[in-house]
Amino acid sequence: MTTEQLTEKVEAALDEIRPFLQSDGGDISLVSIDDDKFVKVKLEGACVGCSVNQMTLKSGVEMTIKKHAPQIESVINID
Repeated sequence: MTTEQLTEKVEAALDEIRPFLQSDGGDISLVSIDDDKFVKVKLEGACVGCSVNQMTLKSGVEMTIKKHAPQIESVINID
């Protein structure tokens, strides 16, 4: 899979998650994909500083991204 295809799959996963985050006043954006294994995202809006954002990141975001792109090993939020 090319980097471009991987980026498209990760963006598709984020598009699937985005409505849930936006309903709580937040959002998420893709920062980078490193070594085709590690996705860096930036939580925005109400998601910044939210006490459950690490849980959301692991259970929701990472799970959804891995569903679209199984080779991804982890998702990291950068502040």
